[in-house]
Amino acid sequence: QVQLVESGGGSVQVGGSLRLSCAASGSSLSAYYLGWLRQAPGKEREGVAGIAVDSSTAYVSSVKGRFTISRDKRTLYLQMNSLRPEDTAMYYCAAVRSSLDTPRLRQIHYTYFGQGTQVTVSS
Repeated sequence: QVQLVESGGGSVQVGGSLRLSCAASGSSLSAYYLGWLRQAPGKEREGVAGIAVDSSTAYVSSVKGRFTISRDKRTLYLQMNSLRPEDTAMYYCAAVRSSLDTPRLRQIHYTYFGQGTQVTVSS
């Protein structure tokens, strides 16, 4: 079993940048497909980005070209640039034990979740 803890959230102005991290304990992440999800108030949780064990990536269209997901053995990252007010949400990291590179951008695809870190973008 893997435990996930996010960090790096905060408040920024439109056009700013943040880097989220997700640290794992209990297990290395090397055998897991990893992802970032987000949930805005009153909305369903949605997938933002995913990364396979071979480091192939997938992004929801609204963040392509602005967000970059990356990973190492025990940490997942999300570099967020050119932030917009609509990016405001609680961001969660997620993991599922899988060696497949099939893109996973839905909550149902994952087994483990962190507690979330808040990102607020103001104009």
